[in-house]
Amino acid sequence: MRTKFLFLFLIISTLFSCGVVFNNDSIDYREEMRSFVQEISEYAKNQDPSFAVIPQNGHPLLLKNGNVATDYLNAVDGLAQESLFFGYSNDDQPTPATETNQLLKLLNIGKEAGKTILVTDYCSTSFKVNNSYNQNSALGYLSFAAPDRDLTKIPGQPSPLPGVNEEQISDLSEARNFLYLLNKSEFDSRADFIKSVQNTNYDIIVMDAFYGNRMFTSGEVEQLRQKKNGGERMVISYMSIGEAEDYRYYWQEEWGTGNPEWLVQENPNWEGNYKVMYWHPEWKSVIYGNEDSYLQKILDAGFDGVYLDIIDGFEFFE
Repeated sequence: MRTKFLFLFLIISTLFSCGVVFNNDSIDYREEMRSFVQEISEYAKNQDPSFAVIPQNGHPLLLKNGNVATDYLNAVDGLAQESLFFGYSNDDQPTPATETNQLLKLLNIGKEAGKTILVTDYCSTSFKVNNSYNQNSALGYLSFAAPDRDLTKIPGQPSPLPGVNEEQISDLSEARNFLYLLNKSEFDSRADFIKSVQNTNYDIIVMDAFYGNRMFTSGEVEQLRQKKNGGERMVISYMSIGEAEDYRYYWQEEWGTGNPEWLVQENPNWEGNYKVMYWHPEWKSVIYGNEDSYLQKILDAGFDGVYLDIIDGFEFFE
């Protein structure tokens, strides 16, 4: 018995030393995330009513006590989902049917409410890429088959790209395809990145608002809107709201786990990314509400929307 208690003590001590926060019954972690997204949406749309808000993953938030969380659903313009059909654990790995079916139930809540569904499958073989596009198209979803999980490349398949058009896309509902391109390591310069994107006909690009330490300007965002065929696309900025990233402009040198108090624990799978108490006022002020906030910078640069990541951060605390 004493050995068991000692073992338990060592486990708990290790968890505390790693910065793990235990469940607090006084906090509704799902409702706090819903509120956070709704606040972000309200702040952005007060400045630009057409600004698109797209949460990625974490779609159990669509249900509250068995009913549709209407306020949350009304605050977003689309729903983004990774690995619906491929890439569940590893690239090119089919997602288990049970998982896909659970996700479809949630995504279709948004679909029925008129929200655009954007799916990123991680696959590279021609058969799986075409399979992904065909399955998503049959469901009325937009599909992107990413050849690698780091999102470094503009893929060469499928060819031709489904849904190519010369329209000026100003709303998610008008889009017929999209490109998800976060990591710019494959590009020689900002100019090379911009030119490469301009040489495509995707209706939407989801990208990081920064190249290195410098944000894209409103002029550069306007260049990125130009499709090769003369049409215009939407330019959407990625923004993580459930984790802090130590390579962002807002990061301070003295920060680390527990300092400030809302900085909880480094993500063991993504170096430099830290779980945060996303309901904490200080973290929220990093994200929105003032001139130096992340969201305000995105708005000032002229982006057409935000792709909110780590929405499923509530699962960590639960």
